[in-house]
Amino acid sequence: MNIFARKWVLPLITLLIVAIMLNFSNKSPNKYNSDMKAIQVGDMIPEFTLLDQNGTLFDIKSVLGNKKLVVYFYPKDDSPGCTKEACYFRDLYEVFNATNAVIIGISGQSVESHKKFAVKYRLSFTLLSDSGNKVRKLFGVPTNALGLLPGRVTYVADRQGKVVYIFNSQAQAERHVDEALKILKELN
Repeated sequence: MNIFARKWVLPLITLLIVAIMLNFSNKSPNKYNSDMKAIQVGDMIPEFTLLDQNGTLFDIKSVLGNKKLVVYFYPKDDSPGCTKEACYFRDLYEVFNATNAVIIGISGQSVESHKKFAVKYRLSFTLLSDSGNKVRKLFGVPTNALGLLPGRVTYVADRQGKVVYIFNSQAQAERHVDEALKILKELN
């Protein structure tokens, strides 16, 4: 075995095997907390508060009972897929507004990161900072296959906060927007 293989390939294979073992060792639908059940269609949106991109405390109770909800979890501000998804939500914001729905994006970046992201792309909806991933864990949002990247999941809820649809796809970022809008139009 040459020096390159000993120095790089074997440690990478070892890391990959450990990541796979850790990912499959938790059989719970909620990969973060085996005592919690992942949110499913028919469940109620859990109550939570987080800071938005302006540093203002957002309480989900402020919209429950008043508006339909699109709560989408995304991996990272300003990454290619997340930017496409956010900009597509932005471009269709008025259409979502016409269905009496609120769009809420949630990821683990800081308030400052969310503010820069929102300003850079002129995002007109709420971005919530879930540092520590407590709300991501509360919803049971899974990670990708190796457990290294936070999942991309969209929840659509009726006015009472009952989840009526869930779309989970890491790769199809823009489809999250299309699926959410299709369901909201069916709720009218």
